[in-house]
Formats: sequence, structure tokens, C-alpha cells
Amino acid sequence: MISLAVLLATPALASKRSKETMDAPTVPDLLLDGGRKLSFERTFSLEREVKPKRSFWTRVVDVIAGEPDFHYLVSPYSVVTDSRGRILVTDLGAGGVHIFDFAQQKYKFITRRDAGKDPMLAPQCVAVDAQDNIYVTDSQVGKVFVFDANGKFRRAIGSLKGGEGYFKRPTGIAVDSAGQHIYVTDTLRNKIFMMDIEGNILQAIGKTGTGDGEFNFPTELRLHGADLAVVDAMNFRVQVLDRSGAFRYAIGKVGDGAGWMFRPKGIGFDSEGHLYVVDGLWGMIQVFDQEGRLLYYFGQKGTGNGEFQLPAGLQIDKHDRIYVVDSFNRRVQVFHYYGTAGTEDGRKP
Repeated sequence: MISLAVLLATPALASKRSKETMDAPTVPDLLLDGGRKLSFERTFSLEREVKPKRSFWTRVVDVIAGEPDFHYLVSPYSVVTDSRGRILVTDLGAGGVHIFDFAQQKYKFITRRDAGKDPMLAPQCVAVDAQDNIYVTDSQVGKVFVFDANGKFRRAIGSLKGGEGYFKRPTGIAVDSAGQHIYVTDTLRNKIFMMDIEGNILQAIGKTGTGDGEFNFPTELRLHGADLAVVDAMNFRVQVLDRSGAFRYAIGKVGDGAGWMFRPKGIGFDSEGHLYVVDGLWGMIQVFDQEGRLLYYFGQKGTGNGEFQLPAGLQIDKHDRIYVVDSFNRRVQVFHYYGTAGTEDGRKP
């Protein structure tokens, strides 16, 4: 069992922006049992960070014409990575989705705020399928917006006659490419809707309540192997179902101490099957095993590296890099979990 420990962050800096953040002292590694460890890697918040080195002639043009306006995170909420290693972040404040591609040094911003038909007004959660098509829930208009991998709008799921959305408040979303299913939480209906890939509803999962398979304001979703995990926010827990919606187990209870949950937000699983849960109020991420035992936690309230203010979304990629949306600090923080000693990401050779 991994020992309980806290990742200590450096003191808060005066500025939350990119240069000061990148120049900040490094955060000490969190050393865990069995040769495991958690390392802080970086933060990012600006389009300009994707291509930090600008050419001489580009800088000359900037002097003459003025620097271009760069996009930046305003009120980020959800994060996901795709098969290309791109990082997609929804932004309620900016009204769109940021796509950061650090490997190719490219950036794109998707928005439909001013679209005449099916405008996207409040992008909430984001998911991708095996072809890197992008699915975004809009909690205000009650729809799911679908874009191709290049960011071109394809369709809106849940768009009824007259422009009204079917869902009352769609929040979490997960896409099962192999099974050709889309899962969406309708937070105000206390249900998860399972749809086919075209958006036709196949099954409604759950009802209002506190029992197994019942929900009180379900939000974020995450697929992991044969499991579907859902944040049951006002029951202060995470429920794990199978892909048909049958209850398997639950983790969490209400409280303000270690191992308890008060405001659960984003969730994810690392390569060893550990469940990571963001607690937005306490500014920390807690990590549990499948029996619900707390393994360790990291983070605290603050503005320095490794500290959070109202963290929300969380994504763990195939290399065990952990992306945490640090919403009120207007940034994404990146950590790296190193699992079993001798491998980079905890997977067996």
C-alpha cells in the first residue's frame, strides 16, 4: 500500500502568468512506497507557450505592427488528451475549447458562440473518440457538440425542433469507441444517458437517491477498462458501474478530512488502476485503491506550483501524466506518476 504523504508546493508567486511560473523553483518529488513517485512537471495557460521561440523576423513584425492577440485560459473547466498527444481544455469564460499541441507547436481555439444555428454557449466537459473526434457538453443549451479532429463542427446531439436541447443539464461525457456508445450525465435529471454514436438514446441509467446506482447531481464521467466511473457529487462519492450501467462499487463519504469528499470534481485512473479524485473546495487530489482506501493525496490551496484554487477537471494520459485544471488560477498543472520501479509509467514491460 502506498504511504500517505503530501506534495509540498513552493511559495506563491506574485504573478500567475507563464514566465514567472516557468521560472519558479521546482516542486519536490513526492516519494511513495515501492519505488513509486509523483513529480511536478509544468503549468501552461497561454497559446504563446505552445511556440515560445519566435523567429527574428516575426519579432520584427511584432515591433512594427504590434504583437498579435494570444488566446489564454479564462475560466477553464475540463481537460482531455487525444491519441496525438494534444491537450483539449474547455473554457466557460472564453466560450470554447483550447487545443494545445506542444509536440507540433500548434494551437487552435474552437468556438461557436456566435453561430446562428446551434451556438455553443457554455462548454462544460470534453471527450474524444478513437478517431480524435471531439465531443463537448453544453450545460446551458442542453446539447452535445461534435467536432472532427481538426475542429470542424459536425453536428449537435440533443437538438430538438425550435433549437431547444433535450438534456436539462448535460455535464460529464465519455465515449466508448469500441462499443459505439456515448455516455452523458444529465445532472438535473440525476441520470446517465447511454446513446449510440449518432446520439440516439438507448438507455437511461440511474434515478434520484442515495443507494447503489442512484444519484444526487451526477457530473463527471470516466471510462476505465470495463468500468464507467461517475462523480455522484451531492452524495459525496464516486460510483463505478459496468458499461451496461450495473453498479459495481462506490468510493467516498462526506467530510473535510483526508479520504473524505466534500466537492468531488474531475476523476481519472492511472496505469495501476488507482482512482484520482479532485476536491474543488480543499484544493487537493486524493488517490484511492479499488477498496476505497486512501493511498496518498497532493496539493493544497494556493497560487504556487503544486497548489490549486478551485481545481476542476482531471485527465491521466497513457504515460501517466496527470493534467489538473486549476480553474481559478487560470492554468493547467501537469504532474507525472511513476509506478512500479523499472518502468516509465507503471506499466509492466
